[in-house]
Amino acid sequence: MFEAAELGQKISKEVFKKEEPKLRQELLSAQYELKKQSKFPVVVLIAGVDGAGKGETVNLLNEWMDPRYIETRAFGLPNDVERAMPPMWRFWMNMPAKGRIGIFFGHWYTAPILERAYGEIKTAELDAALSEIRHFEKMLYDEGALLLKFWFHLSKKLQRKRLKKLAADKDTAWRVTKTDWKHFELYDKFRKISERALRESSQAYAPWTIVEGMDPEYRSLTVGRTLLDALKKRLKNPEPPKPMLPQLPAVARVKGKRMLDTLDLTRTLTDKEYDKQLTKLQGRLNLLLRDPACANIALTLVFEGCDAAGKGGTIRRVTQALDARQYRIVPIAAPTDEERAHPYLWRFWRRLGKRGTFTIFDRSWYGRVLVERVEGFCAESDWQRAYTEINDFEEQLHHAGNITVKFWLQVSKDEQLRRFKEREATPFKRFKITEEDWRNREKWDAYQNAVNDMVERTSTELAPWHLISSQDKHAARIDVLRVLCDTIEDALKRARKRK
Repeated sequence: MFEAAELGQKISKEVFKKEEPKLRQELLSAQYELKKQSKFPVVVLIAGVDGAGKGETVNLLNEWMDPRYIETRAFGLPNDVERAMPPMWRFWMNMPAKGRIGIFFGHWYTAPILERAYGEIKTAELDAALSEIRHFEKMLYDEGALLLKFWFHLSKKLQRKRLKKLAADKDTAWRVTKTDWKHFELYDKFRKISERALRESSQAYAPWTIVEGMDPEYRSLTVGRTLLDALKKRLKNPEPPKPMLPQLPAVARVKGKRMLDTLDLTRTLTDKEYDKQLTKLQGRLNLLLRDPACANIALTLVFEGCDAAGKGGTIRRVTQALDARQYRIVPIAAPTDEERAHPYLWRFWRRLGKRGTFTIFDRSWYGRVLVERVEGFCAESDWQRAYTEINDFEEQLHHAGNITVKFWLQVSKDEQLRRFKEREATPFKRFKITEEDWRNREKWDAYQNAVNDMVERTSTELAPWHLISSQDKHAARIDVLRVLCDTIEDALKRARKRK
């Protein structure tokens, strides 16, 4: 794969001086048109061997274009905050908005390639990481991003020459580190692993461009032209082609019943039994969260449910057992303009809690397959692919030590009507009922179908759905607390076994 980038390709300084002004002008014009349209973001990955001119090229792109609309991010080893989050979190936090260019100097390929080169993971684990990356990049593409990936290459002989030249000059010696020489000693190993990574991750929607890095004029014009051509092509058709509907696997059902059909809505609790169990379970929850092992776990609660199903009251019974410093409630409403300018999951990634924290989502990322689906706020292809994207998202959370507990609170249609009328008749409850609630009620069947599809396609072993009958609010609160306590207790037992 890298042989074509070892041909000693060069461009004369005269040709470069002739072409550079025109290229700069066209890049700048394309950048301003990108900003004017603000229909899609551009993500540029800069990767490759040490000493191949990556830094110089990034600096040149910022010089050629307007740096106010370029977000250059250099990623080294994760810091303490980043290590406490899922690996992809720091890249999500730096995603450019529509109309802007993000240059990622260091990227999501770095860790798996380095870990494989140093023998910290096996080939199967590298392939698993590359599969996760492919899903991530496909999601960015489906969300409208233009993704360009540049790999700067040098032959082993040229890399040694380049590093020695930089190290011999007192003005550039600082750029050559012990790590660079250590990587050089592993050149053959890095080359083999990198070729595998590029071969497995170069897709039509996110191809790799391999750039020979020895000649600065050649690499500069190659990167500039490639970026310009991609920008021009996309600006003519800023809306990406709608992806085909994914072929979702069929869901087996018992006697034609769907998940919500199996829920028993008749369970009730007396006030006396409720008070007794509430005190007991809140105490149990408090003690569990005091366990030192919880410092290595991030807890994420997701509350979804029918309108008037009692989500707010249930959340309050959970937080009553906690210290206010332990938890954070994230209410999810319609996305802001800033959130709409980013991929769908961006606003949820940025609200995740680190290890040792407890984050409660009052509605969540499932809005795409519920309200956005039913109300037509997104295309069918968007909510159809969201099932897989959400499962991938929650799997990443799990592998990073995040325990995700998901609750759907269900009431009957008649009980919902009774609660709506009660809210309208009670002054201090009227704020809870809106015209939107009544409109949603008219689409009861459509919402119930969406809920069933959601549960059947996103209830996984790593993040299962817990269906809670909220016909009796007291029983629902007790069931939620019991499930939460049991889940945390099981997680702590597994953590102790791993030690």
